[in-house]
Amino acid sequence: MVTSLFKYERIKTTDVKAKELRRWADRLITLAKRGDLHARRQALAIMREEAVVHKLFEEVSEKFSASSGGYTRITKIGTRPGDAAPVSIIELITPEPIKKKKDKKLKNKTEEKITKKSESKESVTAKEPETDTELPSQTK
Repeated sequence: MVTSLFKYERIKTTDVKAKELRRWADRLITLAKRGDLHARRQALAIMREEAVVHKLFEEVSEKFSASSGGYTRITKIGTRPGDAAPVSIIELITPEPIKKKKDKKLKNKTEEKITKKSESKESVTAKEPETDTELPSQTK
């Protein structure tokens, strides 16, 4: 069953089998991430199709190289009509690229610099030469 999961990347099975299959899949992906000859032979002992093992070590290991777990997703889809067994879909997930977050301290410092520069420019342009437009005070 684990061979079919890596071959088709999504299979439909019962919930109990899917939960057990997750353990095997995670173990094989960890072997593929190691990538050495011993790991490849251990994977071949479990999965008998060389083409699938090759796909596992070439494509899947590159896809999951950055993540350290959570390689599969189990989605429950209901019950099977014949015996009412709970059925689910297990699939390999494609990890999203990790977005780098800017440091808040650096962001605040750059914002302060920008506001200081804009305030200094506004104060320079706002200062106009003042003229005496007031009339001298008259005494009554």
